[in-house]
Amino acid sequence: MDNLPPRKIILLGPAYPYRGGIATIIERLAREFAGRGARVEVLTFSVQYPEWLFPGRSQFREGPPPDDLRIVRCVNTVNPLNWWRVGRRIRREAPDFVVLKYWTPLMAPCFGTIARVAKWRGGRTKFLVQLDNVVPHERRWFDGPLTRYFVQAMDGFVCMSRQVEGELAEFSPPDDKPRVCSPHPIFDHFGARLGREEAAAQLGLDPGVRYILFFGLVRPYKGLDMLLEAFASLRRGGGVPTKMLVAGEFYDDVAKYRAQVERLGIGNEVVIHDRFVGDGEIPLWFSLADLLVLPYRSATQSGVTQIAMHFEVPMVVTDVGGLAETVRDGVTGFVADPTPESIAAAIERSLAPGTAEALRANFAEEKKRFSWSAAADAIEELYRATNHITA
Repeated sequence: MDNLPPRKIILLGPAYPYRGGIATIIERLAREFAGRGARVEVLTFSVQYPEWLFPGRSQFREGPPPDDLRIVRCVNTVNPLNWWRVGRRIRREAPDFVVLKYWTPLMAPCFGTIARVAKWRGGRTKFLVQLDNVVPHERRWFDGPLTRYFVQAMDGFVCMSRQVEGELAEFSPPDDKPRVCSPHPIFDHFGARLGREEAAAQLGLDPGVRYILFFGLVRPYKGLDMLLEAFASLRRGGGVPTKMLVAGEFYDDVAKYRAQVERLGIGNEVVIHDRFVGDGEIPLWFSLADLLVLPYRSATQSGVTQIAMHFEVPMVVTDVGGLAETVRDGVTGFVADPTPESIAAAIERSLAPGTAEALRANFAEEKKRFSWSAAADAIEELYRATNHITA
C-alpha cells in the first residue's frame, strides 16, 4: 500500500510516564509514523484517573522518558475546562489527524469534548480512534450513554478485533462512518528471548520444571479461578509435571485465589507474584514459560498474546471475543471452551511430547499478520476514507 505521510499527526492517550500496554502502543505508533516522515506529537495525561478511582497501586512507570518522542502532559480527564483548552490547542495546531486510544467509557467525556472543540468552527482535523474495547467487560449503567457521546464525535474507527467491530455497530451502524479491522500488533520491543537458565536464576525458580504462565492484571473476567481448577485436575490425574506461575497485579481480591489454591491442594505447585510486571521483567517470565494460558470468560483481544507471539510461547486461549482470531487453533496454540475441563484438555494437549516444537515452528509466518507497519497502514487507509481519498 502506498503511504500518504500527513504533515502532522497527534496521538492522544496514555504515554510516558504512564505504564501499561496502551501506553506502549501509543509510543510505538508514534515511532512508526515518525519513521514515515510525519511530524508526530503525543498528548498524554496530567491526570489520567484520580488516585481514589485507580484500582492498582500505581499509574506510573519508572525510568527516564523516551528521548526520541515529543510527549506533552496536558490532558486532565476530570477537568472540563482543560478539555476546552486541549481542544482549542489541537484546532490551532491543525494536524491532519488525531489518533486516540479508547478502552473505557471513563475517558468518553474528556475525549468526546476535545474532539468537538477541535472541530468547532470549521476545524478540519480528523479524529480516528483505535478501539481496544467499545464497552467494558464489566458493564455499568452509564457506559452506553458515555460511549455514544464519544463515538458520535469520531470520524473513523480502527477495530482491533471482529468482536470490537460487532460491539461498535450498537453505537454506529456499519454504513455510518468509515472503519477498518486491524489486529493488535506484536509487542516487539523486549529484545530476544533469554536462556532458560538465566531467566530461572533471576526469578529464583527451577529451570528443570515446566511452567504454565498466567500473566497480566487479574480481574474476575479473566478466569484465573477456572485455570486453577483446570490445573488442579491435571495434577490429580497425573498429567505432565508442571508448575503454574501467576504474574501480575491483582485488581480482584488475591485472598480468595490463595484460599482456592489451598483448597485445591496445589499450594506447592502455584507461584503467585502479586505485583505489576514492568517491561524490564517481562522477558524473564516469557523466556521461562513453556505455555501461556488465557482462560478468559469474555474478551475483545489481548496484548498479552502479542507478548507471547514475540517470544514464541505457545498459548491456550478460550473461544471468547477475538482471542481465537489471534491464536489459531493448532497453529500457535489451542482454543478451548471457557470451562475448566476444556482448558485442562487443551493444556494437556499443548504439553504433549513434540507439540511445543511443532507450534513454535509456525510463529515466524504468523507474526507477519501483526506488524506495526500494517497497523499504521490501517490508520492511513482510514484517514483516506474519511477524506474520500483513493490510494
